[in-house]
This record gives sequence, structure tokens and C-alpha cells, in this order.
Amino acid sequence: MTAISEAVILMAGQGSRLRGSDKTFLKPFVPVLGCPLICYTIDALICAEIRKARFIVGYQSDRMIAGIKQLVPSGFEHSFIENREWQKQNGISVLAAANHVTSPFLLTMSDHLFDQSIVDLLLGYADLGELNLAIDRKLDSIFDRDDAMKVQTRGGRVFGIGKDLTAYDAIDTGLLVCPLSIFDHLERVKHDGDCSLADGVRSMASEGKARAVDIGSAWWQDIDTPEMLGQAEKYLRARSSRELSRSQTTAS
Repeated sequence: MTAISEAVILMAGQGSRLRGSDKTFLKPFVPVLGCPLICYTIDALICAEIRKARFIVGYQSDRMIAGIKQLVPSGFEHSFIENREWQKQNGISVLAAANHVTSPFLLTMSDHLFDQSIVDLLLGYADLGELNLAIDRKLDSIFDRDDAMKVQTRGGRVFGIGKDLTAYDAIDTGLLVCPLSIFDHLERVKHDGDCSLADGVRSMASEGKARAVDIGSAWWQDIDTPEMLGQAEKYLRARSSRELSRSQTTAS
């Protein structure tokens, strides 16, 4: 496994598509089978031996920070970075971490769920001098593919990325290992003071510095709408049932 010990977690947005009209709603704390969504990410990092996390907050930052502090287990080093321009695209949230990390880092979203194997795979195969993007080639299994971030690859490299791509062979899972140069690329592609993470990935890909890491048969899910939440709970419930059945079979 690579020497990645630090993660940056984006959670600055307001999650309006999931919360609807509930202004008190905070997306990272929505229960998924009774467990706050963000806890799945924290647990995955701990299992991968990530020792430090930096949470990028913005919308309702005080409440976000207070909520996270209650959930993070003792011994897990964490800090909070406020993105005061949280209403802009997510590239600005990534840039908020620029002066806080000093080595390649794992980058993920607070509203994505992953099989642990995906995190382990990405950390194990990452090239720390390049950007490493975990991609899913199982296009037919993607829930709401129209809204997904599409990726075009060539020879294991990211060639193109964007939600509006018409020619693509993979989907961006929202899990990356980034070199510090990602910040330079994001600054470079800013337009009117704004940019997306995809803009930065596209910039690195244009220089041949973006790798595609195929997650194979592993599962992940973006939790962006009530329908996506329902789909994730359906999968997790079925997986739990299978694991229980196997353990009972083994015990007997």
C-alpha cells in the first residue's frame, strides 16, 4: 500500500437535491440504515490506515463541525477547513486545502459510499507523482447514469472527463489520490474565480498525468437524491443479509 496517511473530504455543499425544502437538513448526517452517511467514510479511512482527515466545510459550517466532532473516534486526527466560497464549484473546496496538506493525499466526497476494497485498491496502486482516479467500467450498473461524471480512458489513462461526454467507457467514483500539483492545475483552469474538480482532472489528463484505476466488480454509490439513498440502502441491506447467511452457514 502507498504511503498515503492523509485524506481530504469535501463536505462544503448544502445537499439541496437530497434535503428538499428541509432547511435544517445536513447531508453528511443523513441516516443510511441508521448510521450517519459520513460515518461510512470515516470508517473506510480508518480501515485503510489513514491517520488524518481534513474536512472541507462551508454551508452551515458551525453545525457541520459540531456534528463531525461527535462522530469522529478518539485517536483519529482531524481538522476543519472552511471554504467561504462554498456556493462555487467543488474545485474551490479542493483549493481550500492547498496550504494545509504537504504530501499526496486521498480525496473523497462526504456523500459517496464505497466498498472498502476500492479504497484499498486505489491506495495500493496509486502513483504518487500523478493523479489517480478510481473509475467504474460497469456502466449498466450505474444508478442515474445521465447525472454521473463520465470518463473516457485510453490505455489506463484518463483521456476525457465530464458529465456531458457522449463517448465514454467509465464513470468517476469520486475517489482519488492526488499529488500536490492538483492545486496548480486547479488554479490554472479557474474561470471568473471558479472551477470544478473535473476541470483540474481534465487539465492533468491533458498532460498525461491522470491514471484510471478500475474498481472491477466492487460497489459504490453517490448519495445525491432520495432515490440514490434508497438504492444504497437496498444494496447494503442485501449485502448484510448475505453476510449473515454465510456466517450462519459457517457456524453450523
